[in-house]
Amino acid sequence: MLSNSLIEKDRAHYFHPVIPIRAHEERGVTIMQSGKGVFLTDIEGNELLDGFAGLWCVNAGYGHDAVVDAAAEQMRRLPYATGYFHFGSEPAIELAAKLAELSPGDLDHIFFTLGGSDSVDTVIRMVRYYFNAKGESSKKQFIALEKGYHGSSSNGAGLTALPVFHDKFDLPAQWQHHIPSPYPYRNEAKTDEEIIAQGVANLKAKVNELGAENVAAFIMELVQGSGGVIVPPEGYAKAMQDTCRELGILFIVDEVITGFGRTGPMFGCEHEGLTPDFMTTAKGLTSGYAPMGAVFVSDKIYQTIADAAPAGVPFGHGFTYSGHPVSAVVALEVIKLYENGMIENSKKVGKYFEEQLKTLLDHPIVGDVRAKGLLAAVEIVTDKANKTKPTKDMNIAARLAAAGYENGIIFRAFADDVIGLAPPICITESEVDLLVDRLRATLDAVSDMEG
Repeated sequence: MLSNSLIEKDRAHYFHPVIPIRAHEERGVTIMQSGKGVFLTDIEGNELLDGFAGLWCVNAGYGHDAVVDAAAEQMRRLPYATGYFHFGSEPAIELAAKLAELSPGDLDHIFFTLGGSDSVDTVIRMVRYYFNAKGESSKKQFIALEKGYHGSSSNGAGLTALPVFHDKFDLPAQWQHHIPSPYPYRNEAKTDEEIIAQGVANLKAKVNELGAENVAAFIMELVQGSGGVIVPPEGYAKAMQDTCRELGILFIVDEVITGFGRTGPMFGCEHEGLTPDFMTTAKGLTSGYAPMGAVFVSDKIYQTIADAAPAGVPFGHGFTYSGHPVSAVVALEVIKLYENGMIENSKKVGKYFEEQLKTLLDHPIVGDVRAKGLLAAVEIVTDKANKTKPTKDMNIAARLAAAGYENGIIFRAFADDVIGLAPPICITESEVDLLVDRLRATLDAVSDMEG
């Protein structure tokens, strides 16, 4: 009765994010009750392997008492402190210092947000402020990648390049532009070198079209998450960074998904030695235990912004919950977990995860398996030789999600016939084996490909 009551309350009142609304009303909500390690238990008592870490965010896994205890103690001692009016709190200050220590390049200044979307919005505002302060006020245009995801806020959703975030929202805006995704599996270019050269050429062509004097920045994910976990070739991001520097535009890396051990190292930037002008983070920052994001700002940008306003005039951007002390203390505890073994586990088990997932390539409906550490995708096709996509009436995404649940595994069933995977980075090799076994059983369940 409790479950039925909650389902009805949900149907009547809970406006869910990013779902087909009427279909959700008809289907009803699935309610989670508890979690431990890489496993979740729903309200009916079903145990499921969480192959998606909540929403790519519960990197450390569920049920860490040290994190919970730290949050409870901070709530008792000081549940809130503003960052406005020259105030601050010990956890926020310590976290800013810790993140600056861990960051690549000269990303020494940390602006706290509530999550990934407003991290992107914060960067957009800072970029505009920076160029206006420099007297280069014509630099308003932003460039992103097709299939990229940079949040669902009013500004970020236009840099996102997925149709559902644009349709009926009057996006993208006139200052938001996109160039093709590298997408190796469905790219006419066949070698890594060709894909990288193609990316550079596309960026240069778009900047030339818009005029370099009008382009402010280029933003990219190091792995395109919501676009289908698209893994660019090694060297692609570095080539795009070098091109931005050559063209005199800012280079922004969105590490909301790839940050905090997801691809192995603490930050994805470490794979190619990147030194972006801005880096956006969230999700794994607190392992999803509390809402928080952080924008990493290079010293060059920070100093220009700091010098721009007349004496005593505030920098006009902020949030009530920026640097929230409870979220900050959670992040500090989670980072301890990462540094005390989980990053090394992610590097080691991530390689095993990639190897084991590739065993699915023999499955008749698997066209591609791609991964970067513990971030992966399995792409479904009806014809492997021709890379033929399932037709819409086959309803593959919904059938995959349902079959996965029946087989005790949660993953992201993208509408574009892709299974997204991002298990907690505490996952063991034996749990990887279990994940792959359950995933194969799920593929078997839908392999008839009938609508």
